[in-house]
Amino acid sequence: MSIASPDLNAARRAADLERSASEIVDVLVVGGGITGVGVALDAASRGLSVTLLEAHDLAYGTSRFSSKLVHGGLRYLATGDVATARESAVERHLLMTVIAPHLIRPLGQLLPFVPEVSLRQRGTGAIGMALGDLLRMRAGTSRRTLPAPRPVSARHATRLAPGLVTRGLRGGMLSFDGQLVDDARLVATVARTAAAHGARILTRVRARSLRADGASAEDALTGTRFDLRARSVINATGAWAGTLDAGITIRPSRGTHIVLDVADLGHPSVALTVPHEGSISRFVFALPQPDGRMIVGLTDEDAPGAVPDVAAPTEPEIAFLLDNLNRVLERPLTREQVRGAFAGLRPLIDTGAASTADISRRHLVTESDGGYFHVLGGKLTTYRRMAEDAVDLAVSERGLEAGSSRTAGIRLVDRRIPSASAPLVHGLPLTRDDVVFAVRSEGALTASDVLDRRTRVGLVDADRERCVPAVETVVAETLAELV
Repeated sequence: MSIASPDLNAARRAADLERSASEIVDVLVVGGGITGVGVALDAASRGLSVTLLEAHDLAYGTSRFSSKLVHGGLRYLATGDVATARESAVERHLLMTVIAPHLIRPLGQLLPFVPEVSLRQRGTGAIGMALGDLLRMRAGTSRRTLPAPRPVSARHATRLAPGLVTRGLRGGMLSFDGQLVDDARLVATVARTAAAHGARILTRVRARSLRADGASAEDALTGTRFDLRARSVINATGAWAGTLDAGITIRPSRGTHIVLDVADLGHPSVALTVPHEGSISRFVFALPQPDGRMIVGLTDEDAPGAVPDVAAPTEPEIAFLLDNLNRVLERPLTREQVRGAFAGLRPLIDTGAASTADISRRHLVTESDGGYFHVLGGKLTTYRRMAEDAVDLAVSERGLEAGSSRTAGIRLVDRRIPSASAPLVHGLPLTRDDVVFAVRSEGALTASDVLDRRTRVGLVDADRERCVPAVETVVAETLAELV
């Protein structure tokens, strides 16, 4: 198979849009989150012709609002969901060793033994880490990639996380997991890799209705409506799947995070794992980021009603996260120290459970009454397996000529940009070259695409506002050069 350019931009979008309206493709994918772009890559790498539609921008919905971890599923072990934990460990291994080692680093996670963490929570946490390490070994991940869990002394714990409460501190357990450079960056990189294998990635194109042999679509930039034809159609719109098929019942769960400065926690070098009060299976994680921020999450709240394009965090959820984190800190943090907050919607399959926290994160691939396919549920870590299962079903049911999935052995494209330009705005790590690359190679069409999904400046509103004028100028200049 010939490999095309991985660059996504306005010029390629226009050319691909024109061709898509007049051709029949093997696979039409709807949804530009991590699952959708994963499906596009899986299908395209098998030699199938692929078009992907996204109503907004890549990673616009849920995929940019995760905890930015590629994890082995400690929580799932705690609830007895060994199958999900095992699948997560296998996919984490592939991501960290073959698919995206350039986008993931090992991150230490400390469960502190303080009075606020009960003996039962300490014991089950330590057992869970040991079982997680067993799954790591069974997945084939070496200890060079993910070190084994180990106990640490109180002195060592405070070196790793200087903000920890010292009164009654009895050390802790240190384990390791994978941390993404950024979740939205992963989506863009998978999309670019799919494009390199020939997939057409069409953002700002909304699927208005689906059928077994295609879709009715609308170009959001021009308002033009047209039909797309395909031999198979896969709905990968996650929490929004029910808007395209009334027969699908999704029970969205809102996961909220807050953004802090790492300085306010003493510049920890590891994440903090804080069990919810009285729980052995639910945690709050405080995760240091490469840009000097700290992301703390997350909640698990029912989000009934109409599904918004972007979920909004609530003040009670922000307070809940602060309260749980403060249980293990020497100096409690205040609401005024919260620099930003964001929320995403988990696309959970409604099982009738009393709480969304009790719903399994296993995914489901199924054919609709209308003859198109759905890939539902799941989580970011297992996107590749979800995509493989979805394409397998489409190939089998529609008789498409394609071999088995190849994505377990495909490394995602690298992000190569010049690094000589100075920051666009003083004090923020965003350069002109970053913006130009986002527009020329990553499909960004607006300043919001750059600030909110190609970089993560937009996680802090004040930083976003400072950058908007300069970024708008560079985006406009770069788009003009592409015409």
